[in-house]
Amino acid sequence: MAGTKDGNGNGSAKPVAQRLLATATRLFAEQGYDRTSVQEIVDAAGVTKGALYHYFGSKDDLLHEVYGRVLRLQQERLDHFADADAPVEQRLRDAAADVVVTTIENLDDTKIFFRSMHHLSPEKDKQVRAERRRYHERFRALIEEGQRTGVFAADIPADLVVDYHFGSVHHLGTWYRENGPLTPQQVADHLADLLLRALRP
Repeated sequence: MAGTKDGNGNGSAKPVAQRLLATATRLFAEQGYDRTSVQEIVDAAGVTKGALYHYFGSKDDLLHEVYGRVLRLQQERLDHFADADAPVEQRLRDAAADVVVTTIENLDDTKIFFRSMHHLSPEKDKQVRAERRRYHERFRALIEEGQRTGVFAADIPADLVVDYHFGSVHHLGTWYRENGPLTPQQVADHLADLLLRALRP
């Protein structure tokens, strides 16, 4: 879409969309989704309402995209790890650590989304749940592969293991601080190691 103009008649599609998304993310974080108006977003981004509706359609499209871009990144990386030519234990550990790192690197986005997802339209909510389910199912498939081959304990339900790990991931926003004692990679390594210890036969 190079050369497409925004509502003020300048710029290309990509910068305008990115600017709107960055502005909305900042305002949602500072004020809350429900207390942020479309007018505030477009004023702060320096575009018109027409530009916003051209790229996103609605305010809940912006909220969906705040989390959607993180989830797409994580799905792409999970698929990469799951398809790698490595032992299943290594593939699961890599995937388990990566989702921690990418969540911390996008912590504002994930905090905004989980705090505000109840504002999504039923259609968008259904879409997000389907996207998350696909991610969790791919992750669970690694656990089930290890259980079938005797690498992991088979007496623990794989769904419970998935909930165990992602419960920790979703809790990161309540305690992780950038200036804290642990780096994102250190947190990721600890949580991935805890997961694998729980799965040892």
